[in-house]
Amino acid sequence: MKVKFFGLLLLIGLIMTSCVPRKKLIYLQSNDESGKRMIKSVPTPDYRLQPNDIISLRIKALDPELVSMFNVKESNANSNGAQNRGEEANYYDGFPIDQRGNIRIPIIGEVNVLGLTLDEVRIKIEKELLENYFNKEANIFVIVKMAGLRFTVNGEIGSPGTKVMFQEKVNILEAIANAGDITLVGDRKRVTVIRQYPYGTEMHDIDLTDIKVMESPYYYLQPNDYIYIKPLPQKTWGTGKTGIESLGTLITLLSLATTTYLLLTR
Repeated sequence: MKVKFFGLLLLIGLIMTSCVPRKKLIYLQSNDESGKRMIKSVPTPDYRLQPNDIISLRIKALDPELVSMFNVKESNANSNGAQNRGEEANYYDGFPIDQRGNIRIPIIGEVNVLGLTLDEVRIKIEKELLENYFNKEANIFVIVKMAGLRFTVNGEIGSPGTKVMFQEKVNILEAIANAGDITLVGDRKRVTVIRQYPYGTEMHDIDLTDIKVMESPYYYLQPNDYIYIKPLPQKTWGTGKTGIESLGTLITLLSLATTTYLLLTR
């Protein structure tokens, strides 16, 4: 009787430890039982441009003909169909930042933008145009944006790979949703964000099951971030992601053991 009871406890223990607990699957958990949850706003500094970034630059004026020579995308749109290439247009017609921090603008030439924010780049180009090419009556209007926010997601994710989202800001939950969500055996408590800095690369682990992750400086992505989703131990064990799957695996093993025993004892 004791042997049967011990076997039952062992069976229950195996099922409970091999399946993925519900608490490990829920994002943004909080100990606050009330319906109202207030998360304090965490200021995120403006992104400063680095080599290999690609920016989009448009220059407008009262007379479009005056600035057409500066706008690569406009000048090439009719000849090579840049407007119909979608994301590829950003690669071919955007302004990549080289290793010295320069971009090359038609007529103007090289402009160093390394370490500048988008607003600072806009002000710098406007100043250059007004000092050397136009007067104030031309009403020059400069638009500078990132050519999409590019990031890579890998590991236990539904759709791994490099993604581009055309938003000013993208948080890590939006990025993961865009990549098909984390699989059942993905570790939501230790998601690694690999981020590029001018001085090198840093790795940061964040817990997506904790609502306080929204206060993290790594909650919002920066261009060229790499997100890695580690697997849970359940994937290594191979026993199943749910209790039913684990029970099925255990029954299969017991059936195999019983069949082997009967064959050997005949």
